[in-house]
Amino acid sequence: MGKVKVCAFSISLDGFGAGVNQDLQNPLGLGGKELHNWVYGTKRFMSMIGQAGGSTGVDNEMIEKSFENIGAWILGRNMFGPVRGAWPDDEWKGWWGEEPPYHVPVFVLTHYERNSFMMKGNTEFHFVTDGIDAAFTRAKEAAQGKDIRIGGGGSTIRQFLQAGYIDEIHLAQTPALLGAGEHLFSGMDMPALGFNQAQRIEGEGATHFILTKG
Repeated sequence: MGKVKVCAFSISLDGFGAGVNQDLQNPLGLGGKELHNWVYGTKRFMSMIGQAGGSTGVDNEMIEKSFENIGAWILGRNMFGPVRGAWPDDEWKGWWGEEPPYHVPVFVLTHYERNSFMMKGNTEFHFVTDGIDAAFTRAKEAAQGKDIRIGGGGSTIRQFLQAGYIDEIHLAQTPALLGAGEHLFSGMDMPALGFNQAQRIEGEGATHFILTKG
């Protein structure tokens, strides 16, 4: 089996992975978009939104690596969309439009049932109502030996950390302060969870940290 990874997860200097008041207009919460400024000008991101150009430096390389050997994703519901409660219909298909950047099966954690569906580019969304263990089992089967990427948000990452599933975390710390929101490491004792090695890589717009277990 491949690794279970968190890749290219942006956090502020004060440790927040999203701001408060997440909604359709502010999918990352107030101020949350600023956490991803290091991404927007890169070649990989420009390609993901159907545009040419973009930078090819360290930040771009880190994004490229984050998609390598990924066989399945697991997302919290907020990472899929702004809809809360029971699904009113099947109209919402995710933040990315007709062709999301995943290109593999994606398992969305939710309390409300919804049928699976396929998007352009071989992204298939599945909705898991019986918790992270069930999502992990299904993602492991779908990944067929490749890596599983835990896409967030912060609450989902913390659940998988506490369960001991995650092998590696790539954080992109950006020069921004949010002051409030969803704190990635709230309640986490990372050394106790086995994470005692950290590699630092300086990018153009973010400082990248790769956390692994010794």
